[in-house]
Amino acid sequence: MKKIVKVTLIILAVIVGGLICVVAFIKTALPNVGKPMDLKVQVTPGRVQRGEYLARHVAVCMDCHSQRDWSLYAGPLKKETYGCGGERFGKEIGFPGTVYSRNITPAALSSWTDGEIFRAITAGVGKDGKALFPLMPYPNYGMTDAEDIMCIIAYLRTLPAIRNDVPAQELNFPLNIIVNTMPSKAALVKKPDSNNITAYGKYLTTMAGCMECHSKVDKGTRVPGTEFGGGRSFNFPNGTVVTAPNITFDKATGIGNWDRSLFIKKFKQYGDSGYVSRAVGPSEFNTPMPWLMYAGMTDSDLAAIYTYLGTVKPIGNQVKVFQRQ
Repeated sequence: MKKIVKVTLIILAVIVGGLICVVAFIKTALPNVGKPMDLKVQVTPGRVQRGEYLARHVAVCMDCHSQRDWSLYAGPLKKETYGCGGERFGKEIGFPGTVYSRNITPAALSSWTDGEIFRAITAGVGKDGKALFPLMPYPNYGMTDAEDIMCIIAYLRTLPAIRNDVPAQELNFPLNIIVNTMPSKAALVKKPDSNNITAYGKYLTTMAGCMECHSKVDKGTRVPGTEFGGGRSFNFPNGTVVTAPNITFDKATGIGNWDRSLFIKKFKQYGDSGYVSRAVGPSEFNTPMPWLMYAGMTDSDLAAIYTYLGTVKPIGNQVKVFQRQ
């Protein structure tokens, strides 16, 4: 009997020791995406203009890295907060901990090299070598053109410096350890020619992160086979739940009956000079979709996205967009 107990204790000790070694490796050796490149982005008017367009209307960096007025429909940005971070994503909306968007104005990035910013955007590792929570869609940005990322960096360098000390993230166990395994080296691509409308539309769709919201998710991971078919739910602090709709070309449950002009109009209505976001009551429907930012996309870019979505396999999935708990 004593021998059995002794062997059992030895086995347990080995297992515990192994787990400690694995955790220690993950905490100390990961993430491992390489050092930031030696990069100096030349800030030119052309790059700044392109970077502003991408950061505000396609990649919508300003969506998370500013503060939004959720008392109004679609949460328009508070203009005085562009890039200053501080938007809170906590347990009350289903997050496994508490994450705050970072300050990306020169007040916070002045000590960062361009290479460090580039690595953070495309590979998910900060200046301090720590993993960024994938609320930051670095896997998407890591599949874009290096020049577009440099344009975004050029634009960020021109933002007004806003001092805003943002709290550190606090992730639940074991995610606070697992997060170190998530960053990966960028797989950059060359931006397709805009005349290749389908390929260019796919490129824009990747940068805009359409698939990330408009697919089903299980424990933070996209469910294979549900791409663009809707079903991801977003909890609002007031207890309401908004679920992303199906944007495949399924005629019964998606956008298969939309023509290109209707698709473009759906976005551009929020960019009309006369549009004003309406006030939203405590239990009324609101949406995390940053309509007012995407509305700034050009008609041709929206048309390219529409064309690409038309090549995606249609999925029959009827989504109930709004629910009160």
